[in-house]
Amino acid sequence: MSSPANKSRLLASLPWYDLDEVRAETDQLWCELKRQFRLAGLAGVPDELNRHVAYERQWTSTEFFFGQACGYDVRMAYADHLQAVATPCYEVPGCRGSQYRSLVVVRADSDFHSVEELRGTRCVINTPTSHSGMNVLRALVAPLHCDGRFFTKVNMSGAHERSLHMIQSGEVDVAAIDCVTYALLARYRPAELEGTRVIHHTDLVPAPPYVTASNADPATLAVMRQAVIAALQHPGLAETRSRLMISGVEVLPEDAYGPIESLHSMADNHDYHEIPGRQIDRSCTT
Repeated sequence: MSSPANKSRLLASLPWYDLDEVRAETDQLWCELKRQFRLAGLAGVPDELNRHVAYERQWTSTEFFFGQACGYDVRMAYADHLQAVATPCYEVPGCRGSQYRSLVVVRADSDFHSVEELRGTRCVINTPTSHSGMNVLRALVAPLHCDGRFFTKVNMSGAHERSLHMIQSGEVDVAAIDCVTYALLARYRPAELEGTRVIHHTDLVPAPPYVTASNADPATLAVMRQAVIAALQHPGLAETRSRLMISGVEVLPEDAYGPIESLHSMADNHDYHEIPGRQIDRSCTT
């Protein structure tokens, strides 16, 4: 058995949902994961999460050990570098077991009540490789485009929280927001949702999985999975899980994330490439 890289100092991060309000709990989760990895005999397990090196750089590093990524990253954008270990289950509105969805959000005082009514508006995506903020929104409007355009402007914010701020300020009209992020903000930062409204719930897909390097061998992957399950089931982590809104973890089959790729392909088949984009302006009329 070999760990993803035979080095004494490997990289680990849990960047998804790492709000300041639950950073201590994220560190507590890592402490238990670390303990279980070491009990299982894995070498080079880092002492702390690395929040200094960008997670995308960690994923492509030969020193990458463990993290969390979007299903789009695992299936497509970083498929050569990542493989799924296990998928956390979130106890929030919009989730079902290890499945999650996105919420299409607009300003509360807007006249929009359906995706179709968003034609000609300004949208924002969080990142170009996000399923919850980009891929799902692209798939929703792809069948509705006119000469390759549906929105008059496409912006990139860098984060779901920033996308919500842009809606609140009137800079943009709509965004797709990960329902776990939305629930965490509703609990810990309710002001960040004020003045916004949900008009659509997307279909369920597997939530962002815990990941390791793609070159981790099958024996190591199996050990990591058992260690993650043991950590997430540890009684002493109950309060931490509650604060992080995690109810458990599941190991999904390799093809479970296929629907994310299918949505991407569907938008391609509609010849719709407006999203992702940056500051694209063009009117589209029918």
